[in-house]
Amino acid sequence: MDTTVPSEKVIIIGLNTGQANYEYSMLELAELAQANHMEVIDRLDQSLDRPNAATYFGKGKVEELTQFTTAEQATTIIANDELTPSQLANLTEATKIRVIDRTALILEIFAQRAQSREAKIQVQIAQLQYRLPRLHTAANQSLDQQTGGGAGFANRGSGETQIEMDRRVIQKQIAHLRNELKEIAKSEETKRAKRDRDTIPTAALVGYTNAGKSTIMNQLVERFGVSSEKKVFEKDMLFATLDTSVRQLTLPDQKRFLLSDTVGFVSKLPTHLIEAFKSTLAEAASADLLIQVIDYSDPHHEEMMATTDETLRQIGIENIPMVYVFNKADKTEVSFPTMEGEDRVIVSAKQDSSIDLIVKVIRQHLFKDYQEATLLVPFADGHVVSYLNEHTNILDTDYLPDGTKLRLEIAPEDLHRFQKYLLTE
Repeated sequence: MDTTVPSEKVIIIGLNTGQANYEYSMLELAELAQANHMEVIDRLDQSLDRPNAATYFGKGKVEELTQFTTAEQATTIIANDELTPSQLANLTEATKIRVIDRTALILEIFAQRAQSREAKIQVQIAQLQYRLPRLHTAANQSLDQQTGGGAGFANRGSGETQIEMDRRVIQKQIAHLRNELKEIAKSEETKRAKRDRDTIPTAALVGYTNAGKSTIMNQLVERFGVSSEKKVFEKDMLFATLDTSVRQLTLPDQKRFLLSDTVGFVSKLPTHLIEAFKSTLAEAASADLLIQVIDYSDPHHEEMMATTDETLRQIGIENIPMVYVFNKADKTEVSFPTMEGEDRVIVSAKQDSSIDLIVKVIRQHLFKDYQEATLLVPFADGHVVSYLNEHTNILDTDYLPDGTKLRLEIAPEDLHRFQKYLLTE
């Protein structure tokens, strides 16, 4: 149970310019704030054709926002869109409290949740890229404080020099971190290449954050994994985990596959983070099957699916077979577990029969190329029989004078490898 006490009282603000999913994005912003241990005490909206270039909101609404923050003793304002440096500075000046935007909020959450060295570096890169265009505003604010608001020519010059110095420092930091990330990526690529040589099919769980990916992963690991110690962290909140986890699972018929649990998506995911997390999502990019997990109980689940599809497209993950797991059906009036066509299942991930159905759809897609064959292996090649018993689904075994006769389901790669033992009767 999370006992963290919210440390900030926040007002969320949003600009409705006619977008179809505006209300949904504002509800999500509130959830993101809560995931960052903030208390959302109020909300302020305005309808405009476009954001005010200087202050995001119009002048009258900014005055109303200022009154809101004073009356309700708010400590932070969170805007639903990414603010320009001038909008950020002007809103801060007008309200006299901390102002952040959706991008900064997500970066804060990611910075807190990153566990692996790779995830931490990715977040650092995204944070530095976010800071770069905002250096000028920060420097001006600092100069104004030093000079009482009337910075002279000499001060402006020194300020701009400092900005350039800061920019170079940040750019060097980004370059250094990217090199470090490349080294980690090389190591992960080596692991993936080894798995490719082992010809183990791979599946990746993708989808919206808090849709139930980690729950499904843990249920499968508990049933088919090596040890329950291999479970991944799961919690009912946005971005509970950022790191990609890979587990090998072995089904009762000896069919093996690798399953990865990837970072969840969210609408308006900052561009910097999409770019930074390409290496984390490399497991999904190299998968044989994508399993998109959807919170079926959420009234906005179709928008969540669109967000997932768009994010995958943005990071170059396309043309990989996908199945759809509509999870949390126990919170709806829909019957479950049920299967619709070959690629859609409606389930509740904590129910055994639902896990059975998920396994069924994974099996149908990952192992559709498996063939039934009969092999006759001489007794002298007992190691081959041991391998086949461990890696294939043995349907029948018979001991003949000249060897062991096996009728089995076998992967195409293994069938080619043991072609000389094949009986063509």
